[in-house]
Amino acid sequence: MTASTRRTVLSLYMRVFRIARTWQAQSGVTGDTETERKYILQEARTLFRQNQQLTDQESIKKCVEECEARIEIGLHYRNPYPRASYLPPLGLATQKGRKLRTQQRLRKQAKPIYLQSHDET
Repeated sequence: MTASTRRTVLSLYMRVFRIARTWQAQSGVTGDTETERKYILQEARTLFRQNQQLTDQESIKKCVEECEARIEIGLHYRNPYPRASYLPPLGLATQKGRKLRTQQRLRKQAKPIYLQSHDET
């Protein structure tokens, strides 16, 4: 990992922790705020530790883009949880042979960048 990449990743990590420290739930309930803060911290720790051993610049860049997208979406919608992804048309084809492979390909293509590592956790 280059020095600039390391600096970028560490600044994102610190930005997530600053956001968690100042996070206020949209409902305004103290219990919800604490739950959402804990979720943000847990999700950040899990994903950053999971990707700690990455050395390929392209995969690191994808993870950084995903992190930035999740931060912006979370701040915009005031919701720290991942947004739902929608299945493409014909995404629920029958579970046989060629149609199954086509269905899996369509689902993979329809998955937004901010959910790329969500299923891996």
